[in-house]
Amino acid sequence: MDELSSFQYSLVYNAFSFTFAAMAATTLFLWISRSQVAPKYKTAVTISGLVCAIAAYHYFRIFESWEAAYVVEGGRVIASGLAFNDAYRYVDWLLTVPLLLIELVLVMGLSRSETVSKSTKLGLAAALMIVLGYPGEIADDNTTRAIWGTLSTIPFLYIVYELFSGLGSSIANQHEGVRKLLKQARLLTFASWGFYPIVYMAPFIGLTGATAETTIQIGYTIADLVAKAVVGVLIYLIAVRKSAIESTIADERETAKEALPV
Repeated sequence: MDELSSFQYSLVYNAFSFTFAAMAATTLFLWISRSQVAPKYKTAVTISGLVCAIAAYHYFRIFESWEAAYVVEGGRVIASGLAFNDAYRYVDWLLTVPLLLIELVLVMGLSRSETVSKSTKLGLAAALMIVLGYPGEIADDNTTRAIWGTLSTIPFLYIVYELFSGLGSSIANQHEGVRKLLKQARLLTFASWGFYPIVYMAPFIGLTGATAETTIQIGYTIADLVAKAVVGVLIYLIAVRKSAIESTIADERETAKEALPV
């Protein structure tokens, strides 16, 4: 890889540092705030916090690895001889990406059988997508990268289909007060996930060396922030809204019963 400029090194360094702090803060917020939602939605909020906690740990390790891989001397960034370990990112995705889909299914409050079915199918597809993408990520040539990237796209397309078709009918049956938020969560999940393959293809548009490395690291980091921290907060807002709506409906039913003549 070409020598990194001080700007490129600092940009990635600061992005990793910021993301670690953001993921850690979001974890605390979600876990502390889970008391604000109804019991049936606590698991979804807990998992959202868990996703951010796992990401915070791995970004801390990524940050450490980046710092160890380079030495800054006299304004120049020199490779230290220790390789930057980008495998932390894929280990993180293998754990968190299935959970991201599961939290979305859980917050919808579907029947037990439907929740288990959709969570299992989407979780396995997400794990397969990550496993197939990793060999291409570490490949030295674009042909190998393209082959594994194409294979990884197959489960990704299945996930997209399920998000907009399988979950589409379920979202349509939700209370109108949360329907828009659920659609936003689904769209944001799709948009952030769709950003990953764009970044993955950076070497195919002529980016090489330090420029490609900087682009990939910054791109993946932005996508992670949106997919985990931003969507996590949105999941919490959906849980709060649904809890309030269901509480109001229950109160209205109770009032109606009391109003009936004895």
